[in-house]
Amino acid sequence: MCGIVGYVGGKQAAPVLLQGLSKLEYRGYDSAGLAVRNGEDPAVVVKTTGKLNNLIEKTDEGRAVPGTCGIGHTRWATHGAPSRTNAHPHVSGNCSGSGSGVVESEVVGVHNGIIENFQELKAKMERHDYRFYSETDTEVLIKLVDYYYNKYKMGPIDALAKTIVRVRGSYALAVMFSDYPGKIFAARKESPMIIGVNEGESFIASDVPAILQHTRNVYYIGNLEMAEISAGEVTFYNLDGDVVEKEATTIEWDAEAAEKGGYEHFMMKEIHEQPRVVMDTLKKYIKGEGEKLSVDLSETGLTKEMIASFPAIYIVACGSAWHVGMEAQYVLEEMCDIQVRVELASEFRYRKNRLQTGALVIIISQSGETADSLAALRMAKEKGLTTLAIVNVLDSSIAREADHCMYTLAGPEISVATTKAYSCQLVCMFMLALAFAKERGTIEGYENYISELLTIPEKMKKVLDDKERIQWFASKYSNARDIFFIGRGIDYAICLEGSLKMKEISYIHSEAYAAGEMKHGTISLIEDQTLVIGVLTQNDLYEKTISNMMECKSRGAYLMGITAYGKYDVEDSVNFAVYIPKVDEHFTGSLAIIPLQLLAYYLSVSKGLDVDKPRNLAKSVTVE
Repeated sequence: MCGIVGYVGGKQAAPVLLQGLSKLEYRGYDSAGLAVRNGEDPAVVVKTTGKLNNLIEKTDEGRAVPGTCGIGHTRWATHGAPSRTNAHPHVSGNCSGSGSGVVESEVVGVHNGIIENFQELKAKMERHDYRFYSETDTEVLIKLVDYYYNKYKMGPIDALAKTIVRVRGSYALAVMFSDYPGKIFAARKESPMIIGVNEGESFIASDVPAILQHTRNVYYIGNLEMAEISAGEVTFYNLDGDVVEKEATTIEWDAEAAEKGGYEHFMMKEIHEQPRVVMDTLKKYIKGEGEKLSVDLSETGLTKEMIASFPAIYIVACGSAWHVGMEAQYVLEEMCDIQVRVELASEFRYRKNRLQTGALVIIISQSGETADSLAALRMAKEKGLTTLAIVNVLDSSIAREADHCMYTLAGPEISVATTKAYSCQLVCMFMLALAFAKERGTIEGYENYISELLTIPEKMKKVLDDKERIQWFASKYSNARDIFFIGRGIDYAICLEGSLKMKEISYIHSEAYAAGEMKHGTISLIEDQTLVIGVLTQNDLYEKTISNMMECKSRGAYLMGITAYGKYDVEDSVNFAVYIPKVDEHFTGSLAIIPLQLLAYYLSVSKGLDVDKPRNLAKSVTVE
């Protein structure tokens, strides 16, 4: 949520800031702004509501705002409604804050996160004659920095340190001081922030895509750390003001990976990237050839002895990552004969549950910065449990703080609705299941299962070849009001993700149900032509799910079924059938989800909606 970009160097800053903010639009926002300094001149602040294009037009693509040092922001409203007054940047001076222009202010800053005690701090500042023009917690934060900077006549780093110890909540903060032209100062707690350095220029960003075109050498500012950024240089400090030494990390992502590459939307590009990134992720952990294939988890630090000793597994995640956990639960329990519980991170962190001693907690998060998942990870560690992170972003907070880490190789995912990251997380869970089953002696045909996993990418391509039929079907049902997804076992877990995709980007009300539960109340919602989508990939449950679908059909529902090639008798029951290649039933979710991704995409396109940036949603949820 929200996006921060900063630049110091020899170029005009505003165009660089606008370009960086455009790469962060997927994070979700309702307003945008920037502040630029030209040498020792006061900062020029420009803010707009709505889309980033409004800011681009207002600044003539940045050309109207001279200066080589600046900060920019896209805001997701938390405290205060979307408005130009509440938009960032915020200033320490007692001005209106609603317009644009030259600002005579000691401190100008932008902020991601939530300040929980901002009301208390605001009351303190008002007693010291500060006046407030906005409803935001960010303005309070900027004025608090200004207060300590002027009261104690200290430097920016010391003022930030004083501020940090008074603030409760999460933040990524970037500020400019009028006494320090050509410098940006940053501080971080919980909310993500990276700093990139190139020859003669430096960059700040909330996420990697914002700076990929400029540099791949980045530093990750740690929790409760601060940084002083100038052209081509960055120095890090702890709360005591001592210098913290860090080594740069090289981002391996290709800059082109964050571009559309000829596709109309990032989501369609990322759907089509799934065969490649899934194979990349599989090959990262599957070693050997022929009959000597094995899953190698040595990179994660999990030993054979550890794997064999875990008495239970807790999978903790949010959104689509939670659906990965739901599907993995069936596979792990069957293959490994181990108790598995799947928990929503937002619930897990607050439940007074008794966790089994010695258990493994698996945290799944694309960004590695999901606030609830990070809090759940820390709670698990406090209770002495072993933690394993499955994440896509190198050196993200969850990756750094977990005891063990398994990286997916999805590359940058720009569309808010996850597709390729979900698929990579899923195959990671499949590989974990196989590795655990082998070490625990609960599986036969281990190498055959691995060989079957390696067939998934090519079979994904075959599913994608059938997309025109799904596009036709989507055009027929673009006016649907309600869609129900039903399945049993693994198929139910697939339905959960398919339903979420539908809700996220088409704005059609959809629900996923275990098929046997439809008649326990939900079937009362079925009306004439209500679309019911059945996932039918589990042989043992096929006939039972068909029966449940027929109950819906008898009440007027229009049926779509997804099943494997060869089960052509499904056409005797459903109105529209989609077939996927045969694969071991444990792994069928990797293929069955693709038609559901495509259906959601085409429905959204047919309704003229913004596929990549659906309303009210953000890619990375970094606040509670």
